[in-house]
Amino acid sequence: MDQKYLENLLNNFRDGKIDINRTIEELKSLPYKDLGFAKIDSHRALRRGFPEVIYCEGKTPDQVSQIVKEMVKTSSTILGMRADPEVFKSIKKVAKNAEYFKDARAVLIGEKPKITNTGLILVISAGTADMPVASEAALTAEVLGNNVKRIFDAGVAGIHRLLSHRETLVKANVIIVAAGMEGALPGIVGGLVSCPVIGVPTSIGYGTSFNGLSALLTMLNSCVPGIAVVNIDNGFGAGYLAHLINSGKQELSK
Repeated sequence: MDQKYLENLLNNFRDGKIDINRTIEELKSLPYKDLGFAKIDSHRALRRGFPEVIYCEGKTPDQVSQIVKEMVKTSSTILGMRADPEVFKSIKKVAKNAEYFKDARAVLIGEKPKITNTGLILVISAGTADMPVASEAALTAEVLGNNVKRIFDAGVAGIHRLLSHRETLVKANVIIVAAGMEGALPGIVGGLVSCPVIGVPTSIGYGTSFNGLSALLTMLNSCVPGIAVVNIDNGFGAGYLAHLINSGKQELSK
């Protein structure tokens, strides 16, 4: 239940368009809506400014579509992460305005909100194989109303590819860096800029990368200050954290 929905509900009660019983019934769902297999946190948009995000992986297409069907009643923008084409088809049946972002493996129901945080969030992937995680981070930040730019395939094996973007690097309010293999790129970026850097280890790499553990440990052990690290492949978490940092910087600049 986002703020717009609640405002409309209360205005309709004030104007006599709905009675007290209908209003109470609507407000009863504020804590959460129990679907049996899922408990939808319908109060999250009021607490945090954005509705609960659906993690689609591990859920059946029917379960996801039922969750979406309930959420569209009270949320104008919904994000589904780790969604495959079958899940998207199921969502499309209950939400005609759903859009699939193949690179990010995500579904957006509703329009992208307007940019409210004008400060730049820069998203960098070390390699092309890291792009799905980087794209997930970028889309998340965009849906939360941020100005986002992407630089893909700029890893340490050809560091000149990164340095050619030096002018963009120094303009960013916060930078997200997705890297697999040894995961060295966030530390290098952190040594070039004054803004916070969020490292996202990815599960890309040969055997001794241990599905992203090597990259995670590299990032956690960086000697560069100002680097935060999220979980392996957690582009969504990085995008959300970048949004919070960018929002805070914008508030301080007012």
